[in-house]
Amino acid sequence: MTVDRQPRSGAGIPGPSDPITRLAVDAAAERLGPPPAAARSRLLAAARAARRPAGAAGHPAPYAARVAAMDALLASAAPADLSRRIVEGWTLTELVAHLAAVDGLVAAALGTPVAGPPPGADDPIARTAELHAHIRDLPADRVRAEWLDQAAALAERAAATDPGTPVTASGMTLPLADHLLARALETWIHTADAAAVLGLALPRPITEHIRPTADLCARLVPVTMALSGLAAPGRTLRLTLTGDGGGTWHLPLAPQEPAEPPAGTPADTEISCDAVAFCFLLGGRGSPDAFPADVHGDHALARDILHAAPALSGP
Repeated sequence: MTVDRQPRSGAGIPGPSDPITRLAVDAAAERLGPPPAAARSRLLAAARAARRPAGAAGHPAPYAARVAAMDALLASAAPADLSRRIVEGWTLTELVAHLAAVDGLVAAALGTPVAGPPPGADDPIARTAELHAHIRDLPADRVRAEWLDQAAALAERAAATDPGTPVTASGMTLPLADHLLARALETWIHTADAAAVLGLALPRPITEHIRPTADLCARLVPVTMALSGLAAPGRTLRLTLTGDGGGTWHLPLAPQEPAEPPAGTPADTEISCDAVAFCFLLGGRGSPDAFPADVHGDHALARDILHAAPALSGP
């Protein structure tokens, strides 16, 4: 597996010690499954030991892996990159603080340590403002360390907690596993935002991590329709997500309706699209009008679904 990086001033050719290359080696090894050769085992162990894991097994694994990817990007960033504007007018360091802020709302709900002062309110925007004030005079490496400490504690506690446990954070009550998948998705998206600005190419998540994230995005369709004022009671969508982590879902288009219609019931509209592209659309990336999808059935209803998709996305 190769990793392409745009040349930057003062940057050499990436080698085994480069954080992004190590991340790619790790991702490739996980796709291959348990390495059969002792040499590959040693290489994988070295790659993982070279950076601090956020990680955990089980349902927190997609979140832990996205934290590790952002951490690899930060390790690869030049000092000047830390003050570059990435998204929402935030520098890279401020973006890390934003991730720590919203992760911290889940951490606080679970009773694990949070980065910075205790949250004043269960609101992502207000909490981000608190963290931005907290980091104003902190060095970037301290901000990164606080974010990682919080992520590690959150993943560890989550791994020891039933994934179906209801948790209220960011104003929403969801199963713990879904909150962590939402955090994984936002971390993934903001890492991609930063990589685009810095000219870095990161490996995709492994299929086993894309699949539950895509499943969450599919299951959120009735919610995004309702939030957008486009709920369609009694109508359904057959959503086919292709590529790594894909699958097929038959979904109601209003909350609290049966997730599976009676056997043999046709859907009112069918949408087929790439799984990762759909996840990013839910995350507020991409234009619904220009979104590449194959549509059958009610095209107007499909258009409403795609336009409603980013309803839950925030900064």
